[in-house]
Parts: sequence; C-alpha cells; structure tokens
Amino acid sequence: MMHITISTSVNQHYLKVKEGFSGDLLLQLNPPFPKVTLQRFDGSEVGDLVSLQINMLVAKVNWTSKITDAATTEEEYFFVDEGVSLPFFLSKWKHRHRIIRSGERKTIIRDEISYAGRFALLTPILYPILYLQFLYRKPIYRKVFA
Repeated sequence: MMHITISTSVNQHYLKVKEGFSGDLLLQLNPPFPKVTLQRFDGSEVGDLVSLQINMLVAKVNWTSKITDAATTEEEYFFVDEGVSLPFFLSKWKHRHRIIRSGERKTIIRDEISYAGRFALLTPILYPILYLQFLYRKPIYRKVFA
C-alpha cells in the first residue's frame, strides 16, 4: 500500500467545515479531467455509499466507496471511505477525511489516502497522478471555506 497525506488550512470553524462536506463539494473537488459524474451520495455517516462514474475517454469506469468509520470530537471530525467497487487500475482504497480544529476559526483539512494498484508495478506509477488529483483540492477548500 502507498500513502498520500495532504493538509490544507482554512479560516472557518471545524464544525462549519464539517457541514460543508456534501455531494456538491465532492464534484467541485474533481479536476476537469477525467470528467466525474456523481451517481450516488448518501452522506458521510457509517454505512453511507458514494458512487462515481469516471469518463476516461476510452471507457467509463465506476467507483463506489462505503463510509466505514466516522466520529466528531471536541478537536476533530473525520470519516473514512473505503472502496467496495473500484476502477480496474486499483485493488485497494482507503481515504480518511480529517477536519481538525486549529483554533477558534481555523481548521486543517487533511486527506489521508492509502491505496494499492491492481498490479504491484502500478502502485508507484499511480502515486503522482493521485497526488496531483488531491493537491488540486487545496485552493478549492480555501475558497469554499474562506
């Protein structure tokens, strides 16, 4: 498994940021390519499903994740999505979304991703692609949660 962690500081209370995590935000966080369509968004509670369709030009692939853990404390809100039906190039996916209180009106949004490619050689090849996909989120988080 490979791991990616990207943190973004925003100027909003962590519980307000928690409220903003929605299907609409999920669509905003995706780069223009590949085109992503939201097929299902139950929410961010344990047992909820999120399904996407990704248009890879030569084929459309489906991706479904299930929320397997979630909690809110005085210091943080988090939820974890794990892939249950993944695109052909992935064999494992676990994404912990952490919304960490960092003062009264400051929050750190931390994406912690663990993944494996369908083939061992594919895992490191996917790293820069996935890293850039999540790096793309930083200015969007800052704009949405300004």
